[in-house]
Amino acid sequence: MSTSTLSSSILFITNSNISLNHLHQNLKFQTPPESSLLPTMAAKNTTIFSFFSTLIFFGLIHSNQIDALNTNYYDHTCPNVESTITSVVKKAMMNDPTVPAALLRMHFHDCFIRGCDGSVLLNSTGKNKAEKDGPPNISLHAFYVIDNAKKALESLCPKTVSCADILALAARDAVTLSGGPTWDVPKGRKDGRISKATETRQLPAPTFNISQLQQSFAQRSLSMDDLVALSGGHTLGFSHCSSFQNRIHNFNSKQSVDPALQSSFAARLKSICPAHNTVKKAGANLDSTPTTFDNRYYKLLLQGKSIFSSDQALVTMANTKTLVSKFASSQHEFEKAFVKSMIKMSSIHGGQEVRLDCRVVN
Repeated sequence: MSTSTLSSSILFITNSNISLNHLHQNLKFQTPPESSLLPTMAAKNTTIFSFFSTLIFFGLIHSNQIDALNTNYYDHTCPNVESTITSVVKKAMMNDPTVPAALLRMHFHDCFIRGCDGSVLLNSTGKNKAEKDGPPNISLHAFYVIDNAKKALESLCPKTVSCADILALAARDAVTLSGGPTWDVPKGRKDGRISKATETRQLPAPTFNISQLQQSFAQRSLSMDDLVALSGGHTLGFSHCSSFQNRIHNFNSKQSVDPALQSSFAARLKSICPAHNTVKKAGANLDSTPTTFDNRYYKLLLQGKSIFSSDQALVTMANTKTLVSKFASSQHEFEKAFVKSMIKMSSIHGGQEVRLDCRVVN
C-alpha cells in the first residue's frame, strides 16, 4: 500500500508445521522494560496462473531452505551482529520516531514477495523497475537504516551477514524498542537477485473484506489467527487519506460513510481528508499511540475506530472477532501471538547470495 506507514502484508508460506517446530521452541517471549523511545496492504488479486506459479515457487523455497535458518547462525562468524543492528536502529529512532513502523512495514513487504530475501531493498535499474518502486511501496522509507547497519557489519564481518537478515532483525528491534516484545530471530537468509515492481500486486489491499483476506491468507497457509495477530502491527504507524477514503466518501450507493465507523471518529477523518483533498501528507495515525507497540489497535477496533476496511473486517466474523476481543483485553496474549506469527511469516526465504551493498546485486 503506497500511502501508509505499515502494512499487514503477509508472504506465501507452505505447510511447515514440522519444520517450524524447532523455531517455535527457540521462541523467547519476554516484555522488555518500558521503552524511552516512542505496521498497509496493497493492490489487486493476482491471476490464477500467477497464484499457482508463486505457490510452486514458495513450495520449493520451503522444502530446500527453511531448515537452514538458525537462531545461532552468526554466533561464530559475526557474534556482534544483533547488538550492531540494534545500535543503528536506536540511533535512527532518536532522529525519526516513524522509523519503527517503516522498518516493520518494509519487512512485511519484503517477505510477501519472493520470501524474506531483501528484494525490497534493491534499486531499480535501466532495464528493471524494482519492488521499491511498485505502487504499494512508493511510500516505504528508512532504507538508510539498513544501509547503515550493513556498512557497520561489513567492517566487522565482511561478506557474512545478508541484507535479508539485517531487515528481519531490524524489524524485531523496531517492535522491541517501541515497547513491544522481543524474540530470537531465526537467521541464515540469503539475498535475492530478482526484484520486480509488478510482483507487488500480490500484496493484499486495505479495502479487502474478510472473505478476501481469508482466501489470501489460506493460499499462503497462514491461518486466521495469523491474520488477526499480524494485523496488530497496525499499532504502529500512519496512513495517508487515499488508503481509507473509501470508508468516508461514497461508501456505497446509499451511504456516504461506512456505518461501522463511530460517528465522531468518522467526522474527524472527513475533516482531515475532505472529498477533494489536495494535501499530499494528510492522513491519520493507525491508532492513538502510533509510536508505541501496544494493544490499543484492538481496543479501538472494537469501538468502531479502525482506519482500514481490512481492519474492520476482523470483527465481521465470529472467530476473528473473538481473537480481537482477546487481544484487546490482554496485551500479553497479543504479544505472544504476534511473536509466533512473525517467526512463521519471516521464516520463508529464497535468496542466493550475501550482498555487499543492499541496494545492488553482487
